[in-house]
Amino acid sequence: MAVKAPKRHPGGHGGKTAPVEKAKDFKGSILKLLKYIGRYKIAIVFVLIFAVAGTVFNIVGPKILGNATTELFNGIVSKFSGGSGIDFAAIANILLWLLALYVASALFNFIQGVIMANIAQKVGYRMRKEINQKINRLPMNYFDKKQNGEVLSIVTNDVDTLTTGLNQSATQLITSITTIIGVLIMMLSINWLMTIIALLILPVSIFIVSIIGSKSQRHFKNQQDYLGHINGQVEETFSGIQVVQAFNGENDNIAQFEKANSTLYTSAWKSQFFSGLMMPMMQFIGNIGYVAIAVLGGYLVINGSIQVGDIQSFVQYVRQFTQPIQQLAQIANMIQSMAAASERVFDFLDEDEEEQKAEHHAQLTDKVTNKKRNVTIDDIEGNVTFENVHFGYNEDRIIINDFSAGVKQGQKIAIVGPTGAGKTTMVKLLMRFYDVNSGSIKVDDYNIKDFDRSELRELFGMVLQDTWLFSGTIMDNLKYGKLDASEEEVIKASKAAHVHDFVKTLPDGYNMVLNEDTSNISQGQKQLLTIARTILADPKILILDEATSSVDTRTELKIQEAMDNLMKGRTSFIIAHRLSTIRNADLILVMKDGDIIEQGSHEELIAKKGFYYDLYNSQFDKVS
Repeated sequence: MAVKAPKRHPGGHGGKTAPVEKAKDFKGSILKLLKYIGRYKIAIVFVLIFAVAGTVFNIVGPKILGNATTELFNGIVSKFSGGSGIDFAAIANILLWLLALYVASALFNFIQGVIMANIAQKVGYRMRKEINQKINRLPMNYFDKKQNGEVLSIVTNDVDTLTTGLNQSATQLITSITTIIGVLIMMLSINWLMTIIALLILPVSIFIVSIIGSKSQRHFKNQQDYLGHINGQVEETFSGIQVVQAFNGENDNIAQFEKANSTLYTSAWKSQFFSGLMMPMMQFIGNIGYVAIAVLGGYLVINGSIQVGDIQSFVQYVRQFTQPIQQLAQIANMIQSMAAASERVFDFLDEDEEEQKAEHHAQLTDKVTNKKRNVTIDDIEGNVTFENVHFGYNEDRIIINDFSAGVKQGQKIAIVGPTGAGKTTMVKLLMRFYDVNSGSIKVDDYNIKDFDRSELRELFGMVLQDTWLFSGTIMDNLKYGKLDASEEEVIKASKAAHVHDFVKTLPDGYNMVLNEDTSNISQGQKQLLTIARTILADPKILILDEATSSVDTRTELKIQEAMDNLMKGRTSFIIAHRLSTIRNADLILVMKDGDIIEQGSHEELIAKKGFYYDLYNSQFDKVS
C-alpha cells in the first residue's frame, strides 16, 4: 500500500528570496555527485561545447545589430548632407548575418538542452534503481530506526531535486559564466569608461538585495514553519474528524486554526512585501545607470570616440550582464539544495548492508551421485532447532537468554505473552531479519546462516496481523505467493482458504481491482486472501500472527478453518493472542519482558500454575 512522502514546500516564487536547505558537508556531497555523473562525461563535454557556442553567438548579436544601427544613422546623416543616403543592401546583409547567428545559437542551445535533459533523467533513473535495490539489502534494524516517509522522501523529493537541478543549473552555470565573461569583453571593446560606470551599478544592487533579502528571509522562514503547522492541523482534523465532532471540539479546533492562519498571513504578507520591493529597486538603479550610460555615450559620439550603434549595443550588453548575475544567485541556491539532496541519497546508498549470500553454504552428500552438493529447499523437511540462543537488539541488553528447543516437522509451536513481550522477536530470528548474538538456529540440522537469505526465506510463509495487499486485481495479489501459478492452482488455494465463494460474488471476481488502501473489501476478506496467498506459495514452515480480533465470530471461524488447512503437514510457529486457539499446540513458548520464562504443552503449563496459568485464566475469566 502506498504511503505518502512528506512534502518540502518551496519558500518563494520567481525572484523572491527563500530559505535554502544546506548540506552538512557541501564539498564532499558535490564531489560525490560529480563522481556519480562521471560516466556521462563525454555527453557533458558536448553540452559544454554547445552551451558555450550558443552563448557566444548570442553575445555577438548586439554588436552586429549596433553596426546595422550605425549604418542606418550614417545613411540618414549622409542624405541630409547631400550624400548617397541609406545603404539598404549593407543593412540587409548585416541583418542576415545576425539572423544566422541567432538561429545557430538557438540550435546549439536546443541540442545542449536535449543532451542535458537526457543526462539528468538517466541519473534520476539510475539513482531510483539503486535506491530500490538498496532497500532490499538493508538490515531490518535500519527500518526500525527510520520512518517510511524518510526513505520515500529520498526516492521522490531528493532524486527529483537532483534531476531538476542538474537539468537547470548545469547549463545555466555554463551559459551564465560565459555570458558574464563574453559581455564584459564586448563592453570593454566598445568603451572602457562606459564599462566602469556600468559596473558601478553592481555593488549598489548587491547592497540593496542583501538588505531586503535579510529581512524577507526571516519572514519566509516563519511562513514555511506555519504553513507546515497549518497543513498538519488540517490533515489531523480531516483524518480525525469523527473524534473532533464526538467530543464537540469544533470551536477549539477553529480557534487553533485561526491563530496559526493569522500568524501565517502576517509572515506571508511581510515576506511578499519585502521580496516584492527587490525588483522595482533594482530596476530603478538600473534605469539610473542607463541614463548615465546614455548621457556619456552621447558625449562620446559627439567627440567621435564611438559610433551611435555602439550605444545601443552597450545598453543591450548591460541588460545581458545583470541577468546572468541574478541567475548565478539562483543557481547557488539550487546547488545548495542539490548538495543537501545528494548528501541524503548517498548517505542512504552508503548504509551498511546485510550479507545476502552465505559465507559457507550448507552441503549434503547426494544419494545418487554420492558427491557433495549444496542443500536446496527441496531437501528440507521442516525440523527446527534452537541451540543456546542469545539475542538482543542492542548488544548491551540481551532479551533472549540461552534458549533451546527442538521442533519436529509438522509440529505447532505457539509463542504467547502480554503485549510488548517480544513475541515477534523469535519470528525475526527465524527469518534472519536479525542474527543471533550467540548460539544457533538450525533447519534439519543445517545452520540457517549457511543459506542465502533469499533461499532461506523461501522456506517460510507468513500470515501477519497487518494484512498487506497491494493495489491490483485479486488474482495478482494471490499470485504474489507464486508468480508462475496457473489459474487452477490459484482457485484450489482459494477454496482451501474459504476465499473462492466470496470472490465469486464480487463484480469482476478474481479480476476485481483492489483500491489503494484495499478498503473495498472487509478486514476478514483481506485476511483470507493472505492465507490463500500463503497456501499457494506452499512453504515448508509457517509463521502465523493471529489476526481475528477485529472480525466477527463467523468470519473468525472461517479464518481459523483456513489456518488449520494451511498448517496441515507443515511446521508452524503461531504468535497467539487468544490462548484458547492454541490449546492443541505441541509446544508453547511463554514470553515476558523479552525473556522466555516458560515452555511446554498447554496441559504441562497449566499444571505448573505459573505465568501461563494466570494469563490463560485471566482471558478465560474475561470471556466468562
